[in-house]
Amino acid sequence: MCLLGFSSGLPFLLVSYTLSFWLKQNDIVLKDITMIASAGMTYAFKFVWAPLLDHWRLPLLTRLGQRRGWLLLAQLGVIAGLLAMAALTPHQLPMFVAVTLLVAFMGATQDIAIDAYRIEIAPPSAQGALVATYSLGYRLGLLVSGALALILADHIGWAQIYVLMATGMVIPVITTLKMREPAVLRLSPSSWREAMRESVIDPFADFFRRYGWAIALLTLLFILLFKIPEQAIIGGVMGPFYRDMGFSNTEIGAVTKIYGIWIGIVGAFAGGAAVARWGAWRSLGGCIVLGAISNLLYLLLVAHPGHLAMLTLAISGQNFFEAMLGPPTVAFLSMLVNRQHTATQYALLSSLVNLSGKVLGFFAGSIVTLMGYGGYFIITVFSVIPAMLLFACLWRRFSKEDLALSG
Repeated sequence: MCLLGFSSGLPFLLVSYTLSFWLKQNDIVLKDITMIASAGMTYAFKFVWAPLLDHWRLPLLTRLGQRRGWLLLAQLGVIAGLLAMAALTPHQLPMFVAVTLLVAFMGATQDIAIDAYRIEIAPPSAQGALVATYSLGYRLGLLVSGALALILADHIGWAQIYVLMATGMVIPVITTLKMREPAVLRLSPSSWREAMRESVIDPFADFFRRYGWAIALLTLLFILLFKIPEQAIIGGVMGPFYRDMGFSNTEIGAVTKIYGIWIGIVGAFAGGAAVARWGAWRSLGGCIVLGAISNLLYLLLVAHPGHLAMLTLAISGQNFFEAMLGPPTVAFLSMLVNRQHTATQYALLSSLVNLSGKVLGFFAGSIVTLMGYGGYFIITVFSVIPAMLLFACLWRRFSKEDLALSG
């Protein structure tokens, strides 16, 4: 699971955050950078083709089994896409964008296969340990594709870096070939239409039956909105921002990805402690507000460009509170799902959580061009207001459920 986590984390930044530095170095305008580096938005729609992985075996990979067959295809697709990005470079932009989308699509497909594999190889009592081990590998993947890639960029070309990243996927491929296929008997639906009904329509219908139309719609709208401040600063706008503030790739990699990841780990523990103490719903509200306000720390960099202490301070606050929001989010979404539709409903809800912020990130370049970086960060903070109004509307419903579960 640690190696599979590494395999999952490696391509994510290479089609978003890290990619934006390569595009910036090739003098591509900020508006286009944020749009191209929003290829990671593909991850927010992975539920659309997830039923395919459950109900169709790949003809040429049947000997590997359903889970390993799809996983190997996705990993090979990531490798091929990264090598194609290295060969094309942003100088051949239309084809470069196409293969970037291929890497994002294959990376998202890999995540679907890994989640399904994890659920099927062990009982629920072991899932916590598996998720923790997977998360460790995932963060190692982020370190390599984020910090290491940026530090190397001060010494070698980006094309060479992407070739190295593709090489790093070889070990997970060997892992996929060596690991065992889960011993699960699956009853395949008779048609794609039936598969979509069982995997997508029925779980959604169940959600509306349990909560009623009014509460269900308000809850889904809340889920769409509450992570906008966090997601809006994950995409392609941040790489150009750091560069425009006068920092080198090595400084950015060391502070934002090496130091920042450890700060995030501390924040995640704090978020878990908050859930244990106050429950998922109450913790979620407080962490949403703190996470949004932490975006204002980037205004310090706008006022003090090139100041390494200010970068460290901004990353400390933002990464801590962003990570602190993670455990309440997972706990809240888990509270919403029906145990008969756990995997599908959780996949759908977790996709909705990230969608709106990624849409805002897609247009970040245009907003920065009109209002400057400071104006953009202020917008991300105020974007939390609709979510908190919905939080107040839903307070009575979910605070009671939270107390009932903790009791």
